[in-house]
Amino acid sequence: MSGKKERNKERREKRLQEISLLRTIPYSDHQRWWSQETVAVVTGANRGIGFEIARQLAGHGLTVILTSRNISVGIEATKALQEGGFSYDVHQLDILDGESISAFVEWIKQKYGGIDILVNNAGVNYNLGFDNSVEFARQVVDTNYYGTKNMIKAMIPVMKPSAAGARIVNVSSRLGRLNGRRNRIQDANLREKLTNLETLSEELIDRTVSSFLQQVEDETWQSGGWPQTFTDYSVSKLAVNAYTRLVAKELCDRPQGEKIYINCYCPGWVKTAMTGWAGNISPEVAADTGVWLSLLSDQAITGKFFAERREINF
Repeated sequence: MSGKKERNKERREKRLQEISLLRTIPYSDHQRWWSQETVAVVTGANRGIGFEIARQLAGHGLTVILTSRNISVGIEATKALQEGGFSYDVHQLDILDGESISAFVEWIKQKYGGIDILVNNAGVNYNLGFDNSVEFARQVVDTNYYGTKNMIKAMIPVMKPSAAGARIVNVSSRLGRLNGRRNRIQDANLREKLTNLETLSEELIDRTVSSFLQQVEDETWQSGGWPQTFTDYSVSKLAVNAYTRLVAKELCDRPQGEKIYINCYCPGWVKTAMTGWAGNISPEVAADTGVWLSLLSDQAITGKFFAERREINF
């Protein structure tokens, strides 16, 4: 291992140790804006990072709703969590199915009146190791980007007004960074348009992912200047990151008491089924930044991208 890689590894391990320490420090009374009446929804929470985010949020005293595409799997996950004595509920949800989302929203309205926190964790990736297949590109983009967008649009109207503000946290990835040094879109003009809030739009994001999917269909994507690592996953998370910034801009003028803050974060290379258990970070540590963003007491932070509780560039 080169000296630079060794130093980076040492810094990363030190930061993870710091986070483990921070997780042992309880929130003080003046930091705790939430109570058991505070409702958090975590999508794809039947396993992995989502399961751990749900567990940690409930451990802080919130009411947490786990969602799972397969309701029986979700129920089993909830039973495992309820053994800790915390407050959980569960509901079926397929973020690609409009009827499923509508049914979930109606259930939320009737049972809870609304929600305070939405964690968009549900996502897929079909590549492992050094694979870079785009065989399932459509499903990856539909789930990771369009599914996340579906949930944001559906849940904003049922987010409760409060002095602390409601929160949306999107689980994303460094692989979707626009200006990363190694894994980025090569078209500098497109990068600039996606970076600049004055030119960023939902239409531009949709057009970008549609262009990628069309090139996949035409078998020309390899010469299209797309990210070269886990290309379909990277493009989907690039879209999530861009959409996070766009929604933050659209929501910024809401009056005090009706604020909604939205951010995204990279959990790292996590030891879960999605990575074939090859990750180097535990789900417990991977969930930490998502939980931290959900509970920030000074939540004037919005439209930002985080990793290991630190803001990083998109």
